Amino acid sequence: MSDLVNALTGGLQAALGYQAIFFVLLAVGLNVHFGYTGLLNFGQIAFALLGAFGLAISVRTWGLPWWVGILMGLAASVVLALLLGLPTLRLRADYLAIVTIASAEILRLIFRSVGATAVTGGTRGLSGFNSGFVNLAPWPGNSRYQFLGMNWSGAQLWLALVGWIVVALCSLLVWALVRSPWGRVVKAIREDEDAARSLGKNVYAYKMQALVLGGVIGTLGGTVYALGLGSVNPDQYQNANTFLAYTALILGGAARILGPIVGGMILMFLVQFADQGFKALISNGIIPETLLSQTDVASLRFVLIGLGLMSLLVFRPQGIFGDRREVMLDAR
Repeated sequence: MSDLVNALTGGLQAALGYQAIFFVLLAVGLNVHFGYTGLLNFGQIAFALLGAFGLAISVRTWGLPWWVGILMGLAASVVLALLLGLPTLRLRADYLAIVTIASAEILRLIFRSVGATAVTGGTRGLSGFNSGFVNLAPWPGNSRYQFLGMNWSGAQLWLALVGWIVVALCSLLVWALVRSPWGRVVKAIREDEDAARSLGKNVYAYKMQALVLGGVIGTLGGTVYALGLGSVNPDQYQNANTFLAYTALILGGAARILGPIVGGMILMFLVQFADQGFKALISNGIIPETLLSQTDVASLRFVLIGLGLMSLLVFRPQGIFGDRREVMLDAR
């Protein structure tokens, strides 16, 4: 019984921690791209990489303040969105999908290359750049706090507080925009961009604005993740994270403000709960190690999540909060 309680509290802590905030912000950005505008961005992790390394390089390599590093990451993400959007947004949606997934991998390889080691740290990455942010906490960062069975350090609590405030502000911004004339235009583009164009709307400009906005939100996710880890490594920012963010978005419901938030929290809860739950079952002998070992659990939990997502798409494709009509879009 105590193992089950530990698994539940571990899952709850993961659903509130910086990793959940990371995936929630990635999914909020994808919600702007895919949910509201119909853009197929399969390289959202590239924006997160720029946010993380923009902070780390500015502080660790160039000796700048941490808040300048965050601005550097945001500026880099705007440039990346423009570079991705300029040649592709006048074409079909699959061109953007191909370019984004390729650019994410190219950026990761550039940042881990030997030639970039003096700036990015290469395959070892960079560390020791988050002390300026942690020192702003109104409570001791190295003290321990316990509530509801969860055990947090002061630094973790501070980052979770700031991170969820960022999530709230980004969600409030998206909520206001999608209810404005701008939001009605991007929804019209998602449904039928030819019709929107025939009404005199500059479809290309609206798509570009949505691409930049969603990318900037994803960049903030990468910044929170880097602050939580206290280190960055290019191999942490692989394309699999983009698809996990899509999982969170589809789980919660696309084109819904609460969809990516709740979806990201449930995703991280399930990942951590499955991890601790299976390990407890194995250590108690309920699952024989000949059938499932402790090292297999890390892979099995994602297999189960994949099966759950497939079932969700079959029986409730709109997700928890979504509208079935919202996911039946014709991306062009």
